Amino acid sequence: MRDIFKVKTNPAACGENIVLGDCYRISVLTDGLIRLEYQENGHFEDRPSQMAWNRDFKPTRYRVIKTEDGIEILTKRIHLIYDEKKFSKNGLSIQVIGNLSAYHSIWHYSEEIHDLKGTARTLDEVDGSTELEHGVLSRFGYSVLDDGKSMLLTEDGWVEPRCGGGEDIYFFGYGHDYLECLKDFYYLSGRSPMLPRFALGNWWSRYYKYTEESYLALMDRFEREDIPFTVAVIDMDWHLVDIDPKYGSGWTGYTWNRSLFPDPKRFLQTLHKRGMRTTLNVHPAEGVRGFEEMYPDMARALGVDWEKEDPINFDIADPAFLEAYLEYAHHPYEEMGVDFWWVDWQQGNNSKIPGLDPLWLLNHYHFLDSKREGKRPMTFSRYAGPGSHRYPVGFSGDTITTWESLDFQPYFTANASNIGYGWWSHDIGGHMRGYKDDEMEARWAQFGVFSPIMRLHSSCSEFNGKEPWRFKKESEAVMGEFLRLRHRLMPYLYTMNYRASESAEPMIMPMYYKHPEAAEAYEAANQYYFGSEMIVAPITAPRIRKINEAKVCAWIPEGIYIDFFNHMVYEGGRVMELYRPLETIPVLVKAGGVIPMTDSTGAADVTKNPETLRIRIFGGADGAFTLYEDDNETCDYEQGVCVTTEMKLDWEGEKQTFTIDSARGALELIPEKRNYVLEFAAVTDAECHVSLNGGETACRRSYDEDRRTLTLEIDQVSTAETLVVSFETNMKLSENPVEKLAFEFLNQAEIEFETKEMLFRRIRVGKSLKVFLSELQAMEIDGEIKGALVEILTA
Repeated sequence: MRDIFKVKTNPAACGENIVLGDCYRISVLTDGLIRLEYQENGHFEDRPSQMAWNRDFKPTRYRVIKTEDGIEILTKRIHLIYDEKKFSKNGLSIQVIGNLSAYHSIWHYSEEIHDLKGTARTLDEVDGSTELEHGVLSRFGYSVLDDGKSMLLTEDGWVEPRCGGGEDIYFFGYGHDYLECLKDFYYLSGRSPMLPRFALGNWWSRYYKYTEESYLALMDRFEREDIPFTVAVIDMDWHLVDIDPKYGSGWTGYTWNRSLFPDPKRFLQTLHKRGMRTTLNVHPAEGVRGFEEMYPDMARALGVDWEKEDPINFDIADPAFLEAYLEYAHHPYEEMGVDFWWVDWQQGNNSKIPGLDPLWLLNHYHFLDSKREGKRPMTFSRYAGPGSHRYPVGFSGDTITTWESLDFQPYFTANASNIGYGWWSHDIGGHMRGYKDDEMEARWAQFGVFSPIMRLHSSCSEFNGKEPWRFKKESEAVMGEFLRLRHRLMPYLYTMNYRASESAEPMIMPMYYKHPEAAEAYEAANQYYFGSEMIVAPITAPRIRKINEAKVCAWIPEGIYIDFFNHMVYEGGRVMELYRPLETIPVLVKAGGVIPMTDSTGAADVTKNPETLRIRIFGGADGAFTLYEDDNETCDYEQGVCVTTEMKLDWEGEKQTFTIDSARGALELIPEKRNYVLEFAAVTDAECHVSLNGGETACRRSYDEDRRTLTLEIDQVSTAETLVVSFETNMKLSENPVEKLAFEFLNQAEIEFETKEMLFRRIRVGKSLKVFLSELQAMEIDGEIKGALVEILTA
């Protein structure tokens, strides 16, 4: 095996963390993570497995108590009782310490696990919800992963099955310290790597028989429409599909269809010149057959009779096949310009080695192979069990095009973080079957922008394309604006990309990660944290008739939150129904939130560190953000080759300031000078002055009354200098323009004019909120009208 397949692991546990018996070994890896092994022959496994790569946690404080019946082990988190015999329900139990539940926080060996679940292998054929596999988090404080049947990694980079059976179980008993649990899981299993910057932009994907000419013409149309993409996904018709039946089906293929793409290298290079990267779809299950261009050379290398055209069977469990598969079927195309592969494995988890999942091997070796020339590795494939987070990006499968599918995806995406799987890519807009619904398409695109990966996708049906101009004008406009927004968010997204890798905090996290004791956090299943600054509650249902707005029931945690789009200020600590027109969804930024953005949207611009930063600062509290940047392409970030820029809002001090510190690190990676556009959102107007390294500098200042936003523009600021905005009079959080918002809502609502006039008249009278709400409750009008007005009046 090549050296690139030899991954660095630390699989042996610290000796101080081990309690050893004749047939059992208990490794107290941390005070909440326990490895339980039982082998009749007393031989235990110290090699890395598919899931567990690093067991060398620091020495852990614990006590062992010998009893007449066996042993007890205590840490600050768990109490283990074991009879030192073969694991059994009566002989092995672990209780999580703490007031978590009356009687649910104790696990007896072999009992069913009631955790918060993780994710699933695929959403193929799923219309709505599906069952999820286990994760490592639970409201009861514990979960269990059985690693006893997974493959082992050998020193030469290959894998082999375990011998002798036995037990190998990991008990996670962290109570409600969810982030700590996830951090230790990432260490055990290997951290999630950073994605290259281009992966965070928009992906264009469609199962469709494009030609080089038609594909590039489509990219030209997108450019004219100002609809940006950074990734071109070429589905299976790039290769020969209509083949002689003697070879089987054309589903698997590796030879360019030159009637469609006469000069593949030219095609790929043209996309590169646009700033786009390309992935090709492969279905590898049928191996390489006699009609393929690389077949003769690959057959000779593997000793297959090429003159008789004997097929080269897919056998990922054979190292020789693996090497030839990569060398002959993939490397030449990468030299042409293919940037990464879409490994579309749909054939289950059987191989000639019992227990070996071909999908896991494909993900593992494709990912490692993709970094052989120094670039940041990446693959695109389905989930293959715990540890799959090491091989981003995930492909969730062929989504059915229905509201029910859309409604499941926010929960499904956030919940995957419970098993560390933070980089799902869905078929945004739906792949197949279902029905056309223009409003649903716009809502799906909005969710996609606030997803880990934004990839529009659809089937080969002539009626199922996701080009925005195929939809009604209102949906077309929404899709275009949100696709551009995705690219404007790139500085924020890329920083969260780094945070996910370095700090073990996925970009998308369920609400209970930060609010584990709040019952509402568990009930807000379709709502999630999007990075450090935002809470997103996607709308996954149609608009309500007559009021022309859709609603979502959201939980707003304690504190002050501000809507990213309309700057409505919300007081938290409650559940609310949030109403939105088609143009927006609820995206709430915590008071003091700082969100770095860019004005550029083109692929060539957003895939490099920007020359202009538009920084949106949300008032109401102190806040800080550290912008992360690197070379966007290589693994140098693993050695700390990067640039960080700290930003800080001092809102509550005697004198308000906003500071952008001098950049630190490998400054050659970022522009020497930058333009800054600072937008202070949801604030009152205030005078200010700007200084660079203590000396005053010029800025352009404006205040938008309608958006309650103060904007400062400062040009050509050296990134090596510190910029400080000092406010001469303190800003205040702006009040919501209730009368204006109520008028706008009533004006567009398709209801009786008399009702509109009556409601608006009573709002303008200015009665106390308590009085007006009691009147509103007593009125015989539609409940959704009341609901929308209640949100405006009580935010």
